[in-house]
Amino acid sequence: MSRIGKKPIPLPLGVKYEVKGNTVMVQGPKGQVSAHLPSGVKLETKDGHLNILRESDSFAAVHGLARALVNNAVEGVTKGWTKDLEIVGIGYRAELKGKDMVVFTLGFSHPIEVPLPTGVTVAIDPKQTKLTVSGIDRQKVGQVAADIRNLRKPDPYKQKGIRYAGEKLKKKVGKTGAK
Repeated sequence: MSRIGKKPIPLPLGVKYEVKGNTVMVQGPKGQVSAHLPSGVKLETKDGHLNILRESDSFAAVHGLARALVNNAVEGVTKGWTKDLEIVGIGYRAELKGKDMVVFTLGFSHPIEVPLPTGVTVAIDPKQTKLTVSGIDRQKVGQVAADIRNLRKPDPYKQKGIRYAGEKLKKKVGKTGAK
């Protein structure tokens, strides 16, 4: 029994959806997002809410998934999605080059240029150590944030690198020298 799949999705004013085959196009004030709809699942509007219905119990495995994908699309076109990243380390920084390129200085012998996909924007604070990745597609925003984090993962010994805001790291103890 899917508890998540049974929850109705509130449909705010100005948000429209259209089902074409296995995709759902959701339009809202911030733009348009498409989400994949697994087979065996239907959408139904009732009292300003969107309900996800499955054809039979054999589709229970994708019931909650379908609801989550559609809910993420609805939330993306109304509020948008953001991921915050922090850069920790002496001389580590990021700067925007144009609108769709971020240049990182992360202690390597060369700067690293990261192109941004369409629909994803990055805002950098004046100190150049905090980034905010934002967009309307949750999957794209999370993937860009993960790719940026992978450029220089947080070091467990010195705690340097790129991390998500609020991410807790386990600090490891280094060598203690022979006595």
